[in-house]
Amino acid sequence: MQQIALGPFENVSRLSLGGGGIGQVWGETSRDEAIKTVQASYAAGINLFDMAPMYGNGEAESVMGLAFEGGYPEDLKLTTKCLVGGVEGKTIEHKLRASLDESCKRMKRDYVDVFILHGYVIPDGWDESLRPKALPHIAVEWSNYEKYVVSTFEALKSEGRIGAWGVTAASLQAANRHVLKADHKPEVVQCISNLLDSPGSMAICREKPDPREIITLARQENVGVMGIRAVAAGALTDNIDRDVKSGSREALDFEKAADFRRLAAESGVSSAFLAHRYALSMTGVDTVVLGVKDRAELEECLKAEAAGPLDQAMMNEIAISCSGA
Repeated sequence: MQQIALGPFENVSRLSLGGGGIGQVWGETSRDEAIKTVQASYAAGINLFDMAPMYGNGEAESVMGLAFEGGYPEDLKLTTKCLVGGVEGKTIEHKLRASLDESCKRMKRDYVDVFILHGYVIPDGWDESLRPKALPHIAVEWSNYEKYVVSTFEALKSEGRIGAWGVTAASLQAANRHVLKADHKPEVVQCISNLLDSPGSMAICREKPDPREIITLARQENVGVMGIRAVAAGALTDNIDRDVKSGSREALDFEKAADFRRLAAESGVSSAFLAHRYALSMTGVDTVVLGVKDRAELEECLKAEAAGPLDQAMMNEIAISCSGA
């Protein structure tokens, strides 16, 4: 397993294990299989595990605690997140601290390496979302972010509760830029990293997403990049293995990727294998977060990482296969 620097951290694996799969967000699995998947990930060289309370309503974090009941290896790094939303500013510090305490309790650890703002940072008063009912629960306005979220993260760092903090950079493009160019910028961001540049159902605005610009800007600002949604929530696999609604963004992305699937088949590999190799080959992406739910899916991703980066000719072929998207 290749290692890289991620923000302030040295020797981080190119693959990270996300909590979505082991928290059963991406299809059913058993707790026992999830635990074994975590353990197999570490044994294979993965040393960054990306958790959140939302992944299975605490299930992914509980699985982490059970996987290392005897104590965490010294080189293992953990992230967790908190979804703040549009709450009153003065309540944000308590919400962040309480969420961190609960996450640490589930994971049986009193410290996390990176604490990440789950959701979106949006301009004050912005009300043009594609998801108006969800927006108050998933987005924090800039003034509250700057005054309360950042100050709480920095306080938690100074107290030794967290090693660094981060943000999900999947909001409006201007807001993503604002976060990265602020005086107090995150040390790590999570960015969409797939061949369609698609946030899928994560999208909150109508503008065409440009995650590559944000990845480039993050590198310029010395901010670590965790690539997320490498297989676009299943749209870049041979078959989506869970029910998705017809007309949903994932269903539409699956249709757009038809030529990509043909290219993968002609190359003698699965779509997921090729999609993960593509994400790992993207300039500026430090580590790719996996959404696998079992050891079989994990093994395919490990083989993709071991195969190394794609050459430019294949990257160009993949771009052409998606040019109609």
